[in-house]
Amino acid sequence: QVQQVESGGGLVQAGGSLRLSCAASVRAFSPYAMGWFRQAPGTERKFIATINWNAGTTYYADSVKGRFTISKDNAKNTVYLQMNSLKPEDTAVYYCAARFSNFGGNAYNRDVSSYDYWGQGTQVTVSS
Repeated sequence: QVQQVESGGGLVQAGGSLRLSCAASVRAFSPYAMGWFRQAPGTERKFIATINWNAGTTYYADSVKGRFTISKDNAKNTVYLQMNSLKPEDTAVYYCAARFSNFGGNAYNRDVSSYDYWGQGTQVTVSS
């Protein structure tokens, strides 16, 4: 069982920045990909960004491209999400997730159903 602990959420003004972290608890951690998703009240969980754990290939949702950056530290079993130029519409609970199957390759990295383990979520609130 893989446990992931997210941190770094909080309240920030529009235009500000936050950096989210997600650390996996297991020693031998080798997912196919890690992803960040977010969920606002009354909406479905949506893809934000993903990174291939070995190759480092990244993909972003159009809504955050150019503002958010996903990165990883393999030695620390940690994935990060640097969020800049935050907007009120970025307000949501942010989740990290680990995908261990490589079925379909990177094409499925945007799908919620492709991920096996999820963190508990961290709240990000952007005030106008």
